[in-house]
Parts: sequence; structure tokens; C-alpha cells
Amino acid sequence: MAPFDPGSPLLKRPSHKLSQLSQLIDRCMDGIGRSVAWLALAMVLLMALIVLLRYVFEFGSIAMQEAVMYLNALIFTLGAAYTLKENGHVRVDIFYNRLRPRQQGLLNLLGTLLLLLPSMVFIVIVCWDYVALSWRIREGSAEASGLPIVYLLKSTILLLAALLILQAISEAIKHWFAWRQGDRQQ
Repeated sequence: MAPFDPGSPLLKRPSHKLSQLSQLIDRCMDGIGRSVAWLALAMVLLMALIVLLRYVFEFGSIAMQEAVMYLNALIFTLGAAYTLKENGHVRVDIFYNRLRPRQQGLLNLLGTLLLLLPSMVFIVIVCWDYVALSWRIREGSAEASGLPIVYLLKSTILLLAALLILQAISEAIKHWFAWRQGDRQQ
């Protein structure tokens, strides 16, 4: 049996406010995900420039090297919710594909509500003071010629959690429908 299709007509009933909310969140994550994908190209080009400058012109830049790390971090932190939306995360599939759509929906719903959401709330709680202190002191790089914006990078930890919480809400709605109506979609 195929897993529940988020594009199923069961979820697209325009009168259902929850499905409208899920679709709105998904559209936002699509925009963010597609925008963040361009950061990978920027990171590759910047890395090529660093190598060129270093080995051809014997010029090194700590700030440029840190910028590559920042871009990598942004790709992960801003792209994680999009990856979840696209079901691109790692799944240990021992028995999942053998389940009926209704059972898959219930399993996904429980995983979202009992694992993903509490984990993201925990990250917000634990990291709030960490990020706030970084902002208070306007934390910069430990390197003299590094980027003076470490506090902005650390803020993306909270943004990661916020985006994943939003996408978890959308996923929970879709999984709720899969659980409640999954066997009827066939």
C-alpha cells in the first residue's frame, strides 16, 4: 500500500480550516526551502574562490572561510523544515512500509506529537539564554579577522526550532487525516 498522499483530495477540501493551515505552512516552507537551496551554490562558489585565492594568489581570508561555515549552517538550519515537508529525512524503515495508510498516519502523528514537537520545544528552552547572551554581547568571531556576526548565526538555532515546529503542525494535520481517513483514500 502506498503511504498517505498529502496531495490527496481528502486533505484538499477547501472548507476544512486545518487543511488550509497545513497548505499555507507547506507553501511557506516551499519558498524557504527553494531559496535556501541557492545557498548551496553560493557555498560552492565561495569555496572555489577561497581555493583560487589561496593557491593562485597566495591570499587567505578567515572571514571567507567562516562564511562557508555560516552558509553550511544556514543550509541545515533553514532547510530542515523543508526536508521534513518533502519527507526527505532519514527514516529507519523496519516495518513502516508494511503498515496500512491509516496505521502509517497514526505512527507519524505520534512521532510528530511525542518526539518532534517536544524536541523542538526543548531546543528553544535550552538555547534561549545561549542565544540571548550572544546577542547581549554582540558575539563575534574568535579570530581577529573573522566575521563579527556569530550572534546572528546562533539565532538560527531558534529559527530552526521555530520552522520545524511550524512544519510539525502541518505534518500533524496531514497525519491526522491519514489516520482518520487513510484506508478510505484507496
